[in-house]
Amino acid sequence: MNICAYGAAAKEIDARFIRAGEELGKRIALRGDTLVFGGGAHGMMGALSRGAHENGGRVISVAPSFFNVDGVLYEKCDEYIYTETMRERKQKMEDLSDAFIVTPGGIGTFEEFLEIFTLRQLHRHQKPIAIFNVSGYYNSMMKFLRNAVDNRFMSEKNLELFFISDSIDEILSYIDAPPKKEEDIEKLRNL
Repeated sequence: MNICAYGAAAKEIDARFIRAGEELGKRIALRGDTLVFGGGAHGMMGALSRGAHENGGRVISVAPSFFNVDGVLYEKCDEYIYTETMRERKQKMEDLSDAFIVTPGGIGTFEEFLEIFTLRQLHRHQKPIAIFNVSGYYNSMMKFLRNAVDNRFMSEKNLELFFISDSIDEILSYIDAPPKKEEDIEKLRNL
C-alpha cells in the first residue's frame, strides 16, 4: 500500500511530534508499505521519512522543483518526483496513494487535509483519511469542524469521512479496513 503522509516541514517543533512522526514512519515501513510524502528533510516530513528509511521502507518524495535546493529535501528517498507547482504536487500525491494520514502541521498541512477531505465528500475518491492527533494537536480543528456542522454549513455525515486518533495502531487498522459504503452525495452536503 502507498500511504501519503502530510505534515509540517518546520524545524523548530517539539520533540514529542518528531518522535511520533519517526514512529509512524517506522510502522509504515515495517508493514511493507511505501511512504509518499512532500519531500521535506525537516519537521514531521523529515521524521516520517527517517523513520521509514531507517527501517527498510520505500520512500517516495513528491516536491515542486523549486524545493530542490540544498537542505530542503530529504536526501535518502528511493524515488524523487518533481512537479512545477504545489497544485501538481498534491495531485501526484493523491494519484500515487491508497490512503492518507494527516500529521501535525501548519497552513500547508491544513490545506492538504481540507482538499483531500473535500474530494472525498464529493466522491472524487474513496481512499481512507486518518488524522494522527499527536498530543491533541487537532482538537481545535475538530471544534472548528463541529461548529460548521452545528451551524448547518455541512452535514454531520461529513465527519464520518475521516478518522482521528492519537494511536498509530488505530490509524493503521482504520486504513486497512474495507471502505464503508458512502451515502448519496446529496445526503453528505448541507442539510
